[in-house]
Amino acid sequence: MTDALLCGQISFDVVNAEGATEVKFKTRLMIAFCLIAILPIILFAGIGTTFLIPQWKNMIKGYQLDDAYDGFAGASLKIAEMLADQAKTGVLEAENKNSDEFLRDDFLGRLNEDCHKKNSFIVVFVDGEMTYNGSNNESLAVINSALQAKKDEKYSIAQEYGFIYNVVNINFSGGRKGEAYVFTDLNKTLPEIKDITYLVLVTILLILALTGVFLVFWLNRSIGRPINAIRCATQNIKDGNLDFSIKIGKDELGKLAADIDELRKRLKENAEEKVKQDEMSRQLISNISHDLKTPITTIKGYAEGLLEGVAKTPEKQKKYLQTIAVKADDMTRLIEELTSYSKMDGGGLKYNFEDIDVKDFFDDCEYDYSNELESEGIDFTYSNYAPAGARIKADPEQLRRALNNIVGNSVKYMNKNQRRIALRISEKNARIRVELEDNGCGMAAEDLPKIFDRFYRTDASRHGPAQGSGIGLAIVKKIVEDHGGKVWATSKENTGTIMHMEFPMIKEERENEQDSYSGR
Repeated sequence: MTDALLCGQISFDVVNAEGATEVKFKTRLMIAFCLIAILPIILFAGIGTTFLIPQWKNMIKGYQLDDAYDGFAGASLKIAEMLADQAKTGVLEAENKNSDEFLRDDFLGRLNEDCHKKNSFIVVFVDGEMTYNGSNNESLAVINSALQAKKDEKYSIAQEYGFIYNVVNINFSGGRKGEAYVFTDLNKTLPEIKDITYLVLVTILLILALTGVFLVFWLNRSIGRPINAIRCATQNIKDGNLDFSIKIGKDELGKLAADIDELRKRLKENAEEKVKQDEMSRQLISNISHDLKTPITTIKGYAEGLLEGVAKTPEKQKKYLQTIAVKADDMTRLIEELTSYSKMDGGGLKYNFEDIDVKDFFDDCEYDYSNELESEGIDFTYSNYAPAGARIKADPEQLRRALNNIVGNSVKYMNKNQRRIALRISEKNARIRVELEDNGCGMAAEDLPKIFDRFYRTDASRHGPAQGSGIGLAIVKKIVEDHGGKVWATSKENTGTIMHMEFPMIKEERENEQDSYSGR
């Protein structure tokens, strides 16, 4: 299955503690949609069965309507009654203003037109005689039925003709009396109300359906897509592809994606570091193999010379043995560097820190280096400007080892007849500064930032007669930094190099010294 297909699937299985597979994410969305679409219908049906239908039946019974008017009609009858009452209200207002106006046909025509807007019409009787019929004589049967019914039973004619009516009594000037019947046609009103009711219900259902579709779309966009993006990211990580980024927002899923992206970055850094370490290991093996080949060849050659009797005189035999010893020392040094490298990658070098007196420690170093270097024809100078009693916390053995590596490098790359090495100790900003200066071949400016990297060797070390593994200065940097210090180099080609190291002084001892001086 390709990554595209895998990343295209939003749904995924989640296994609970009992091993049963839970509902897929996409199935949950479908269930949510069904609930949104069906649950309101069920609720409407339940509410209708519990409340609306009994109310409709009560209306039918109270208004003496037959079964021809179903529940919608019964519910709508109240609205029709309101329309009839509104028409009656208009007639009452006209009667209250001037009852004699009901004797004029033009007035009654205008009033009847207003009633038509409410699906109604008026019929006027004066002294028991019909003087105006707003129905244009089309509903005489309705009118006659109303005249025969009791005036307080205004809904009785609805059963037969589909009309309801109201009666307004009129008192004319001169003592004459009349009635104005306001008839409302249910055959026109109820179907319209039914249509409106159906339309409202359909609109509600449509809104619910659209809401459900929108909700599913939104859930898919706000949850499904981020989850799919996260799944694609984890798939890429599983396949070893770490060259991507994922950003999907700032919500909970966005934070999860940010954590995954941070994990990706760290995995990528670790992978790159592993590649770098592998390359360094290969370089180390290559360097050690190359550097061991020369002393081994020399030792083998001189040993064979001794065995074959080439060196016949005691002086020549001694020279052969001295050469073998020197080359064996070179091999020992390379093996020690390899051991140090292994310790650096296997949990760090081991230290036994103690408070050491700066003057005493470096005076001992001066004694050793002056004897060793002068025997090799190297002029060694030493100066110590550190304050009396200055102390640092250090492992004397590891600190001496760092100094030996620097001195060894200086000796290795000397290219002048008069060779010089200087050791200077000073104090600056409550830190002890150590400087080792030589007049060797020096280094190019572009090499200086890299010389403390493992296995890095300058052109001089690569092509010169003296070669090394390339980890000596890396060990120096490791030791110095583990002592809380820092190391750097300044150099000029064909002039020489200065190695700078700084170590923090022990503050308590420094303060006691100042207090003692102030007391004197």
